[in-house]
Amino acid sequence: MSQATPPFEDHPPRPMVQRLGAIAWPSFFAAGVATMVFFAFVDPLALAEITFPNLAISRELGYTVGFFMFWLATASSSLFTWILLRPRSRFNRPLPKERN
Repeated sequence: MSQATPPFEDHPPRPMVQRLGAIAWPSFFAAGVATMVFFAFVDPLALAEITFPNLAISRELGYTVGFFMFWLATASSSLFTWILLRPRSRFNRPLPKERN
């Protein structure tokens, strides 16, 4: 008995704004939570003294830089998840049938 191959289904591509939103919004939310948790325990001025003692960094700038660093990290994670979840039909196209 031969097993029948399922019919080829291609998923419609999503609009670019939807793809970017699916990456940016969850990562923005996660960066906000990570920033709150991290800076609940770490003072940005103390962190600046340890990491960049010669730069005058304000507390607000420390919070801002920390938030954007967390956002970059979580956006990278969301982007990697999106890459892994793309439908295989985008890459595994069926071979054209040979004519005898």
